[in-house]
Amino acid sequence: MQTAAEHNARPAPLTTAAPLLAVRNIEVVYDNVILVLRGLSLDVPKGAIVALLGANGAGKSTTLKAISGLLKTEDGEVTRGEIVFDGERVDGIDPDKIVRRGIFQVMEGRRIIADMTSLENLRLGAFTRSDKNVDDDIDMVYKYFPRLKERTGLAGYLSGGEQQMLAIGRAMMARPKMILMDEPSMGLSPLLVKEVFGIIKQINRDLGVTILLVEQNARAALSVASHGYIMEQGKVVLDGTADELRNNEDVKEFYLGGAGDQRKSFKNLKSFKRRKRWL
Repeated sequence: MQTAAEHNARPAPLTTAAPLLAVRNIEVVYDNVILVLRGLSLDVPKGAIVALLGANGAGKSTTLKAISGLLKTEDGEVTRGEIVFDGERVDGIDPDKIVRRGIFQVMEGRRIIADMTSLENLRLGAFTRSDKNVDDDIDMVYKYFPRLKERTGLAGYLSGGEQQMLAIGRAMMARPKMILMDEPSMGLSPLLVKEVFGIIKQINRDLGVTILLVEQNARAALSVASHGYIMEQGKVVLDGTADELRNNEDVKEFYLGGAGDQRKSFKNLKSFKRRKRWL
C-alpha cells in the first residue's frame, strides 16, 4: 500500500513483464491554463482489471481521455510525462490511431448513437477493422448481451442498462487489447449494476481484454478489480490490491460507506481533510 509521496518517490518495482499500459508522471492542462492532472502515474498489467476511484472532479475521466487521445476535443493536452501502451508512446497521437493500436473507450453516459439501431451501433464499433469476421463478433456480443438481439428498434429507445450493454458491446467489436470504462454503473439500478459488472468480469476472463475501470461506486469496482488507484485533486493518493483497499480504514470510511464499529456516532466523525491519512 503506497501513499502519494511514496508513489512518486519510489522507483517502479521490478516486474517480470512490462505493463500493457504505463502512465508516467503526466500533467494535463486545459485551455493552456487549467492544470487538472498533477504528475499522475499508474500501471495496468496485461489481462488485468484495474480500478481508478475517486470523487467527482478528481481527474478520473481526464485520465482516460489522456490515454484515448480525446483531450484534443476539449482543448486539453498532456504537457508533461508520457503514456506508453504495449511498448509504444501514444500521448499526442490522434484518437483513431489509438483505437487501431488497441485501446477503446466506453464514454461516461454511454454515448450510443440514439437514431441508429443496436446492430448499426455494433457495426460502427468495427469501423477500424478490415477483416471479414465482423458478423461472427456480432454473434459473440449477442451471447454476452442476448437482450440486444431482441431489440431491433432504435437504440435511443433502449433502457439505461441496455444502452450500457450496447456501449460495452460496441467496444468489443473493435477487438481491443484494452477497454477504458468510464462510470459504467451511472444511472443503473443496484440489480443492473451487479449484472453489468458480472459481464465485465466475464469478458475480461473469457477474452483476456485488459480493463481500466473508472468508478465512483468503489464497492462494485473493487469486486471485480485486482488492483486499484485512488485519485484526489488530479493525483494518485493511494494504491494497492483490491483486498488492501477494501480493508483500509480510510477507504472504508470515505469510499465504501463506513468503517464498521469504529464509527458509532456522527460526533466522532472528523472533517474530511483531517481524517484522511494521505492529506
